[in-house]
Amino acid sequence: MTIPPALEINRLPAIAAPLHVALFRPEIHPNTGNIARLCAANGVPLHLVGNLGFRVDERSVRRAGLDYWPHVDLRRENDLVELRATLQDARLFYFSAHADRLYTDARYREGDCLVFGRESTGLPEEVLQSNREHVLKIPMLSSYVRSLNLATAAAIAVYEALRQLGKLAKQSS
Repeated sequence: MTIPPALEINRLPAIAAPLHVALFRPEIHPNTGNIARLCAANGVPLHLVGNLGFRVDERSVRRAGLDYWPHVDLRRENDLVELRATLQDARLFYFSAHADRLYTDARYREGDCLVFGRESTGLPEEVLQSNREHVLKIPMLSSYVRSLNLATAAAIAVYEALRQLGKLAKQSS
């Protein structure tokens, strides 16, 4: 898939990336936009993996008001195998509502990648099964909700990882 000029691959050298976020086949453009803003705000590269469930042409991006895209360190991989090859030294943590291990139990390290699945189906079961020790969940107190919104889950996980990495020290304004 060709990325239009509005979403060209940006590798921003300004800050060393404390971690990475990967979205596997995201379906809902506003969720991806919110996560892109989260990544831009924290110097975290955003990897879009596989086919997307929305258009990423310049017009649709402009219409969504995503003027921060030039500040997103955006990367594209065709599949999770390519993501793994791109981030050879990184640990990949896979998020699932059905995991046993809490996201707060992981001990994040610089360069780790937080991987989130599709809004409708999550990550493929075979990925979760073959990476059990790295599958994490964000707990929910109610059984009436199947899962959290993708952008909400990504924000919770990113800020926990940044907190553990000591990246949230008080910033001067």
